[in-house]
Amino acid sequence: MHARAPQTPRVGAGPNRRFGTFRAVMALILREMATRYGRSPGGYAWAVLEPLGGIIVLGFGLSLLIRTPPVGSSFLLFFATAFLPFTMYQQMANDIGRCINFSRALLFYPAVTWVDAVLARFILTVLTHVVVMSILFTGLLIVSDTRALLDLGTIVEAVALTALFGLGVGVLNCVLFGLFDVWMQIWSIATRPLFFVSGVFFLYEDMPPLIQDILWFNPLLHITGLMRRGFYGNYDAAYVSISFVAGVSLVCLFLGVVLLGRYHRMILNR
Repeated sequence: MHARAPQTPRVGAGPNRRFGTFRAVMALILREMATRYGRSPGGYAWAVLEPLGGIIVLGFGLSLLIRTPPVGSSFLLFFATAFLPFTMYQQMANDIGRCINFSRALLFYPAVTWVDAVLARFILTVLTHVVVMSILFTGLLIVSDTRALLDLGTIVEAVALTALFGLGVGVLNCVLFGLFDVWMQIWSIATRPLFFVSGVFFLYEDMPPLIQDILWFNPLLHITGLMRRGFYGNYDAAYVSISFVAGVSLVCLFLGVVLLGRYHRMILNR
């Protein structure tokens, strides 16, 4: 009988490759943290100070134009309930869209994939904004003394929906940014009006019926309405459709994942 030749271990097998995706994602997150916040004076303090400054300035400006906020008694809280979800979505859509270009050098290593790069930016952005929202909302509720009855389940639902929508658009942008250089400029110009039509300054119910029919197809308007429902017990936001936002998000995510799986090598080699 012939002795059986020893089997050669598979490439990537063994204990050194256990939890490889987890280690790669954690390494990318630490790299992102050091690059984004570690090189600037104040570091992570700017993650809180930047949106706080925007809320104070724009909330004060809105108070000069309108005597009382459309709902509640605090302009700052009314503005923050829409401004913070909007900025979370905006940063996710832009940062995830640029993740392959940012980690291009690392993605040529077999141990790091485009999925790791997307997950790293997604996790870091979500955690950062959840912490920032918790700090700012707590401070605003103390300062404004609104005695609001919070619906934490609805607030968490709004944050989760924002994360899903930002992920879907961000992954789709990742393909479009990589394949078409001009898309980055087109996206920047086309999305500027979103700040004014996503319910940051107004309530959906205060708009004329014709404008309502058009604005309803903006997923961000549903997210801001859902967030305000969680802070204001007397605000129903009956127009909000969670299934619509989730459906748009999943369609974008599906298209982005399929296209990235097919074209990520082409994007890396450009």
